[in-house]
Amino acid sequence: MRTIVYADGGCDPNPGPGGWGVVVAAPDGTVELCGGDPGTTTNNRMELMAAIKGLEHFPAGAAIEMRCDSQYVVKSITEWMRGWKAKGWRTTTGEVKNVDLMKRLDELNAARDVKWTWVRGHAGDRLNERADALVHRGRSEAKLGKAESRTSAAPVTSPTAAPALPSQGAELRVDLALGLRITRAAKAAGVTPDALVDEAIRFYLDIGPNEVARLRSSRA
Repeated sequence: MRTIVYADGGCDPNPGPGGWGVVVAAPDGTVELCGGDPGTTTNNRMELMAAIKGLEHFPAGAAIEMRCDSQYVVKSITEWMRGWKAKGWRTTTGEVKNVDLMKRLDELNAARDVKWTWVRGHAGDRLNERADALVHRGRSEAKLGKAESRTSAAPVTSPTAAPALPSQGAELRVDLALGLRITRAAKAAGVTPDALVDEAIRFYLDIGPNEVARLRSSRA
């Protein structure tokens, strides 16, 4: 039986500071990993880094299904990499882009039994959405000087189980009006309500109630 892993990465802006997130849906509980680069990186490098960190979590020989919403990552492994290697990691226009990460990904993939699956992003898959939220967390923590973090949560019965808001099994109750505001804001930002609430809470905790009060008063 394969352990299902979700990996995601991104930058804001691109290029710019980036983050990556991984959700390991193990039978005995989920494991969440995240990290980032506070300097200038790219979406593709963070997507690759997420897949690398996901594979590094497992020993050689492990059976894994790696689910990514990046076709760049999935096609690199399943379609393009064999040709690149045969040509000395070169294409018709020069060296393969992100060759350092590509070589590491190839090494890890070769030592494990990995099934690569592309999933559509922001399509309601709870664990894909959670990986996306971890990208934002990883980027924020990288800006604060934290390299990587890891958390564990309760077991999940399936990767498509009903979502909790916010993540990590906590339950947040909001009134209808606030719920509608969250939904509209998430749609405008191009993220899920879960991801928006997660980021908003982390932002509040990062800057503290006094700074939040100051920002609110400055808008009055």
